[in-house]
Amino acid sequence: MAEPFISGYAIQWNQPAVIAGVFEERFARGSFDKSLRDHPDVAALWSHDISRPLGRVSNGTLTLKPDAIGLWYSLTPNPDSPAGAEALATVGREDVGQVSVSFSPWVEEWDDTAELPRRLITEARSYEISLVLWGAYGDATSASLSRASSNAAAALRRKAEAAQRLRGIT
Repeated sequence: MAEPFISGYAIQWNQPAVIAGVFEERFARGSFDKSLRDHPDVAALWSHDISRPLGRVSNGTLTLKPDAIGLWYSLTPNPDSPAGAEALATVGREDVGQVSVSFSPWVEEWDDTAELPRRLITEARSYEISLVLWGAYGDATSASLSRASSNAAAALRRKAEAAQRLRGIT
């Protein structure tokens, strides 16, 4: 049986989030493209805790792909580590189902015409994604557990992902 993995969206493009009640924030499509190309080693953490890593791009346990919807990810935590086992268990039971992103904005546009100022991030560097109970972007992010139970299921998943990529979905 294949290892279980967690996947979903870390960010959906142009979905607003109110940050600390002070301003509204959105990410433009493609805002992480340069960062993922120039600084691809993004980590996955448990609740932004650097002492609880779950995966990273450099070792193949985290994949990040911007698509037409947002920044999609697939994470394969180590089920033998305490943090990995906790992530798989709590996401699998749907206790935890949101994601948060640690980033630095490189290019942003501000609009002060509304009651709350609005920030559109058009280019940013991504450092990590975190599985969290409540993220700033709420249900616009997602984390769900999957398990490719056989080579046939994994091949079917790869075929479906290829078809989605052709349509700009993944």
